[in-house]
Amino acid sequence: MTVRTRLVIASAHMLVTELVLIRWAGANVVHLSYLANFVLLGSFLGIGLGFLRASRDRDGTGLSPVLLAGLVIVVIAFPVTVDQRSADVVYFSSVTPDGPPPWLALPVIFAAVAAIMAGPGEAVGRCFRRLDALVAYRLDLIGSLAGIGGFTLLSFLRAPSVVWGLVVVAGYLILLGPRVPRPALVGCVVVVTLLAVETLTPGVSWSPYYKVRTQQRGEQIQISVNGIPHQDIKPVSRLLESDARYTLPYERLPGVQPRRVLIVGAGNGNDVALALRLDAEHIDAVEIDPRLLEIGRTQHPNHPYSDPRVRSIVDDGRAFLERDDTRYDLVLFALPDSLTLVTGAASIRLESYLFTAEAMRAAREHLAPGGGFAMYNNYREQWIVDRLVRTTADVFGHAPCLDSFGRTGQLAVIAVALDPSDQRCATTPDVASPSIAKARPATDDHPFLYLRDRGIPSFYLLVLAGILVTSLVAVRVVAGPLRRLRPYADLFGMGVAFLLLETKYVAGFALLFGTTWLVNAIVFAGILVAVLLAVEVTRRLPTPRLPMLYALLAGALLLAWLVPPTWLLALPLPVRLLTATAVAFAPVFLANVIFAKRLAAVGDSTTAFAANLLGAMVGGCLEYVGLIIGYHALLLVAGLVYAASFAAIPRAARVGIPG
Repeated sequence: MTVRTRLVIASAHMLVTELVLIRWAGANVVHLSYLANFVLLGSFLGIGLGFLRASRDRDGTGLSPVLLAGLVIVVIAFPVTVDQRSADVVYFSSVTPDGPPPWLALPVIFAAVAAIMAGPGEAVGRCFRRLDALVAYRLDLIGSLAGIGGFTLLSFLRAPSVVWGLVVVAGYLILLGPRVPRPALVGCVVVVTLLAVETLTPGVSWSPYYKVRTQQRGEQIQISVNGIPHQDIKPVSRLLESDARYTLPYERLPGVQPRRVLIVGAGNGNDVALALRLDAEHIDAVEIDPRLLEIGRTQHPNHPYSDPRVRSIVDDGRAFLERDDTRYDLVLFALPDSLTLVTGAASIRLESYLFTAEAMRAAREHLAPGGGFAMYNNYREQWIVDRLVRTTADVFGHAPCLDSFGRTGQLAVIAVALDPSDQRCATTPDVASPSIAKARPATDDHPFLYLRDRGIPSFYLLVLAGILVTSLVAVRVVAGPLRRLRPYADLFGMGVAFLLLETKYVAGFALLFGTTWLVNAIVFAGILVAVLLAVEVTRRLPTPRLPMLYALLAGALLLAWLVPPTWLLALPLPVRLLTATAVAFAPVFLANVIFAKRLAAVGDSTTAFAANLLGAMVGGCLEYVGLIIGYHALLLVAGLVYAASFAAIPRAARVGIPG
């Protein structure tokens, strides 16, 4: 195998392994899906350490499958949860935390992920050392694109975890060659065997977002996702008899005739079945997860999705509202709590953009004259209910009906009509009360419904501090004195800023086009294509000197800052796509032209690349600043970091790199 072929395979394997760890760990470690970039940060650290190890004589790649097997064993044998003791940020769950405490579980998972990813990182790093820096970087990007494409295909096919394991193990066997060390071979067998057992567990399947399990419980079917009870399939007769959350939206809006109904978060079909029983003439049932929709289609006893009056749509609810212009008598947000994050964005959940003030206005614009809007959920905290009541009252111009159950309003139904005379409220909240009046609605720039105040919760701060300290110690142990990285301080800074840009644009495209797994995959692939294009331009064409490139980058960031997402949302979809792509990828392209020029001129490409990866890890920690300032302002933070990166360029490099 040539070194070029090996580098492409190693890069693809590295990215697939990283994505598999993110998906599988988030699905099996309850609530780790709310810390999706926790595993991502461990991966960055591990890959960086692997690059730093690449200069050593002894190849440690064979240890990686052994460590992977160890992680799989630990996660399966000792299920862990993140114990939420603060009400500053809410995790939706009806399970009791158990297993090893967070202070033990989280460091073990982080260290294990870093150690596992060091193997693939070292395999890539050793190829880097044998090739010209830009040639190696180009092949690495091609391999990464192949990895993204392969994992996207697995998601599309809803492949089970054993298939992921087989793909990862095949990569190890190819890279380790014909003489695979026995411990590595045993590790590969253990991984595939345990994932095969998981796959063959009755009722277990995979969607692009979750590990899904269905269990029959009496006359209803319980659906759990990522180990958390999520939905119950019930006959419509049970809903009418004993489940007020389903029937109250109709009871509180007696003046609304629900002939045409939009249900966002249609899931297994309970709400669809009830609307049909109440004589709806047409229902658009929007559900982001195709597996949940399929379960409802095949297992709901009333078969609501087989009714010709129902149109089922697999899409993000907010994206559907922005793209479709149908008017409805009733718009219903039905339990759309996703229990997972958009991969690559620290705190964007799948439904985050559905509960902003802008989303409520979009829902209102879809109402026909005499129409109404309702939503319900187990919100867990009264301050969330207050926030939603305030948002609804602001958008509709009058107070909604509010039915709360439990001392802290864990279960709440909010219903409002365009005409207040069409409402019949048992309780009308006082929107002038201090608790509601001070409740700040979520916005598209700060879409954190479940975050009580603008700030970083103490739990996150402790986790991030532990990550940074652990990383500093690990780099010192592997790389020796940190002065080895000092000549590449600017590349470290570029890694920090680039991760901030990536987070901003993942969140931005989720708003503009939906939080679906496909949009997310396309954004990551688009970023890699922009980076690859930058490398090709740098290799083949004359480019300006670094000061001019940094000036152009500053201009591109300023342009992106001046183009608000609200303006983009108002554009027709094709124009929005072209404009958003140009605005987003111009800074990405210019930043990577700068990076490529610097990488081509360094003496030690593996150490330089490691510095950049470690910077990306720090950027992944810094992205939580978005919880305070919003995601649009991350452009300013990225701009400041790029300015610091320019200041850190060695003087000889700043003036000596030719155009």
